[in-house]
Amino acid sequence: MKHLSVRTSFLLISVFLACTDSNPGAQISQPNVLLIIIDDLNDYLGSYGGHPQAKTPNIDKLAAAGTVFTNAHTNSPVCSPSRNSMFTGIYPHTSKDFGWTYHIHQAVLKDTKTFIELFRENGYKTVGSGKLLSRNVLDYWDEWGVPERINYGPHAFDGEQPVGHPSVPMPFRGVNFVDGSFGPLSDIPKFDPDGTGPKETGWTYAGTDVFDYVDDENRDLMPDELHARWAAAKIKELERQNTGQPFFMGVGFVKPHTPLYAPEKYFDMFPQDKIQLPVIREGDRDDVFYSTVYPPTEMGLHYYRALKASYPEGNEGLKRIIQAYLACVAFVDEQVGLVMDALDNSKFRDNTIVIFTSDHGWQFGEKDYLYKNSPWEESTRVPLILRTPEAAMPGSEVRHPVSLIDIYPTLIDMCGLDGSTKKVETAPGIEGFSLRPFLRNPDFDAWEGPDGVLTVMGAGINKPIEGLGVRINKTALWHIKILKDLDDAYVMKQNYTYRTKDWRYIRYRNGKEELYHHKDDPNEWKNLALNKGYFEVKEDLKKQMLEIIN
Repeated sequence: MKHLSVRTSFLLISVFLACTDSNPGAQISQPNVLLIIIDDLNDYLGSYGGHPQAKTPNIDKLAAAGTVFTNAHTNSPVCSPSRNSMFTGIYPHTSKDFGWTYHIHQAVLKDTKTFIELFRENGYKTVGSGKLLSRNVLDYWDEWGVPERINYGPHAFDGEQPVGHPSVPMPFRGVNFVDGSFGPLSDIPKFDPDGTGPKETGWTYAGTDVFDYVDDENRDLMPDELHARWAAAKIKELERQNTGQPFFMGVGFVKPHTPLYAPEKYFDMFPQDKIQLPVIREGDRDDVFYSTVYPPTEMGLHYYRALKASYPEGNEGLKRIIQAYLACVAFVDEQVGLVMDALDNSKFRDNTIVIFTSDHGWQFGEKDYLYKNSPWEESTRVPLILRTPEAAMPGSEVRHPVSLIDIYPTLIDMCGLDGSTKKVETAPGIEGFSLRPFLRNPDFDAWEGPDGVLTVMGAGINKPIEGLGVRINKTALWHIKILKDLDDAYVMKQNYTYRTKDWRYIRYRNGKEELYHHKDDPNEWKNLALNKGYFEVKEDLKKQMLEIIN
């Protein structure tokens, strides 16, 4: 039996939504919340100015109506620990969540409520679709949208399995079939599976789920299109139902996460021969120490070398992949617009908090690096826009450094959420601080939060050293002390970067350091860590960083 196509699945969802009842006359008192999180989105947005050719009218419109945090950062520049930290309000160094363990299985985070659960406990209707947490838990949601298996893709198909796109030359195509592929959907994959000549084998999700494509006007919808349409329809349905129950809606868009595929019209918006490259300084790696703590094959360094080897003529490789990234950003901007139009054309517009952000950034050749998970600005910085009913100055910019961990306490503060965030008494309380004061005054200078943002690049994968189940006596206490010492040492074996208004300080697990003065050096080209004239600055930043870690 052939699997249902994505197009058919969406039609079934639409029919279901059309059959719901309404309850006229009900009123909502608490604010609703719409969270939109984008995967792998750096500052390539018109409102953030990260790339002069970026075309993001819908996100820019949201920025103009909200508060833009221009110095917002992730707490871990890879998706799983970043999202785990954001949704639980726990720093990665507190939970020891440095890798890819789902939050429900992680030794510390499993005992903390996500803010989705807290919303539900406070009487909110929770609805969602797309990539939110790296592992979704259906029990958190009153209603879930598109099936979770339909998120990434489509992928090129060789007749047997998903593979890298044949139009991308080796060795870059060979890095893996996700990160090493890009191109318009109109470039239908062709392979020669039996040696008789290239055949169109097409697109797939997992080898069994076919992505039907004839042309851009006659094809299955991509996952993000499904999520956007589901969310827009759900907003209309909630308005028709009019129950008076506040809602929390989460929508997670995957693009511009790799593979960088999008309909052809988005590629046409950015002609390859006119692509502008980021300013890359030759020899910029000479005074950095990233490669001293990671092997030479580390992904970001390896990807950049592979791209250069695949396109040896000039900067063709960078132009191609940046074109594909900009195309995917323009594509996802349209999906954001679809959701926002539905909200703004509903009665919920003036009573809904909108949060727009990403899990981390992405680097395009700066310091010979092509990936996320670096300690530098391009990887740690994320867009963060809050549109709230109480924002004093729409379109204002907050320059104080903040991070994703501040979202949870902000939601508690603005929505009046009651109850403990702990599932067991021994769980840590949530960290971070409410951003609400900045919504009233973007230049607020008495914030309770720290002067800088802490980001960790994990050097191990979820290995917290837990206490032994022994009786409390002198021997047991001695063992517990040893375990705590080992646990603390494990935390300090990570790589940390700390960003303030004017500075970035990096400390690697081998003791190497980097220091950048953003006021004079926004590209982080000149490492001042070994300059004796900046010793006191460096030591002060290190102290601030350790105060958060400890």
